[in-house]
Amino acid sequence: MSQKTPPATPGETAVYTHGHHESVLRSHTWRTAANSAAYLVGELKPHMRVLDIGCGPGTISADLAALVPDGHVTAVDHAPGIVEQARAYAAGRGLGNMSFAVADVHALDFPDDTFCVVHAHQVLQHVGDPVQALREMRRVTRPGGIVAVRDSDYGAFTWFPEAPALDGWLELYHRVARANGGEPDAGRRLKSWAMEAGYTDIRASASTWCFATEEERAWWSGLWADRTVASSYAELAVDGGHATADELTAVSEAWREWGRRDDAWFMVPHGEILCRV
Repeated sequence: MSQKTPPATPGETAVYTHGHHESVLRSHTWRTAANSAAYLVGELKPHMRVLDIGCGPGTISADLAALVPDGHVTAVDHAPGIVEQARAYAAGRGLGNMSFAVADVHALDFPDDTFCVVHAHQVLQHVGDPVQALREMRRVTRPGGIVAVRDSDYGAFTWFPEAPALDGWLELYHRVARANGGEPDAGRRLKSWAMEAGYTDIRASASTWCFATEEERAWWSGLWADRTVASSYAELAVDGGHATADELTAVSEAWREWGRRDDAWFMVPHGEILCRV
């Protein structure tokens, strides 16, 4: 086991590209342990103490809490308002083994060796220093525990039929996300970042989301159509000089047109790592 490093003093430097518009939360509240953390579920034991970083509205966090009924889940996020949404969601499910806090993954306010499992889903692509984040995640994990991370990889997104406007959307998203200090192609980098952070026992894998039925196409294309013109991403794209409002409207319309195609299909690949501490 590598020597643990002390907490970092710097805070978050990246800007969260998506924000918390309804079109973003429409996606986040769809996520479950089954569709977003299956690579971790088999490692969980009823007694475990889990830290869920970047919990968002808390759907995955609550599923993890249900899987550790004799343990505890601490759900944290950088945004105070979204932490309160997660708290309310857990209360609605009647889960009594959860607590909530605002946190910065670069400098977690927990002692060394606190948790059996530290989990982060779709987090490292949005932070300013993913390697430092992984060091902090390791620091607060008990010896023998697990750090579990899953991130999508925008550069590997694949869809049919081909649509030049969606090619433009992907290129634009890369520009906006990187200008905000993030790395949208995080999935392919997770293993490398973990090695740089000092992990030596790393199990890397991959899994996908796929949207192909009429309902799935309408949902996926609709949330991106709305996000492109109405979310923080839209504001950052325009304010940063990456696109005009008219260009974003054209991309939004292209998303809806794609979603109406009976033969449309979209795959979102994810990189995953399970690191034994």
